[in-house]
Amino acid sequence: MREIESLKLRWKRNEVTLGAWCFLPDSLSAEIVAHSGYDWALVDMQHGCMGYETTVEMIRSIELASIVPAVRIPWNEPGIIGRMLDAGAMAIVAPMIQNAEDCRQLVHACRYPPVGGRSLGPIRVGAHQGLGYVTTANDKISVIPMIETIEALEAVEEIAAVPGVDALFVGPFDLSMALGLPPGDNDGEPAFDAAIKRVNDAAKANGLATAVMSTDKLAPLRASQGFQMISVMNDSVSLGMAARASLETARESIVENKKDA
Repeated sequence: MREIESLKLRWKRNEVTLGAWCFLPDSLSAEIVAHSGYDWALVDMQHGCMGYETTVEMIRSIELASIVPAVRIPWNEPGIIGRMLDAGAMAIVAPMIQNAEDCRQLVHACRYPPVGGRSLGPIRVGAHQGLGYVTTANDKISVIPMIETIEALEAVEEIAAVPGVDALFVGPFDLSMALGLPPGDNDGEPAFDAAIKRVNDAAKANGLATAVMSTDKLAPLRASQGFQMISVMNDSVSLGMAARASLETARESIVENKKDA
């Protein structure tokens, strides 16, 4: 397995990185997704159905494809952040960051001293990467607060200026609801478009990347807006769409065959 290059190194080269979102609690499905050619795959512990042990196995499966394993933690809490990093996560996406102080706490939990307060004990990732892990972890791990509330949007310039942040992640569904819009991608709505621009402007002013949960069809627009970390599929939706499409094809074929009989 080749060494996995960090997302923030690729962002510094102005690359757009495309990824997959994993809601399903299964290491095999994560492995299949990871080997499909994505730049990263994210295990969603906030809204997905997996617990700690399953997440560890999913991180391992993603690593087998030599792409970045990312985790959206359930909450901005040092204990789970440390456990996910010790398991091998190379990017931490933190939901419901409201202000710069929340963001400072996130960075502190993600970084080893002297720049942070992460406890030393990389049992699983150390076994995988060796003793060199500890000396390089601060440089390789991407810290990514989510901007998805009015409070966060109003404080986005201060959040972006927190030392140690690598990208700002827009949660379009929650942010849309906070703006009084239907949950979803509300491109063309002035408030939504202004929010997207404000986040990207704040990130650019501080040398950060921006990230977003999106779709394959919207990816070109998001890239043109400046996003460099874009999810283009999620496993639960893709499985449902494929299942319905297969069933529809089979039923239509059966009907056509009966007509020709």
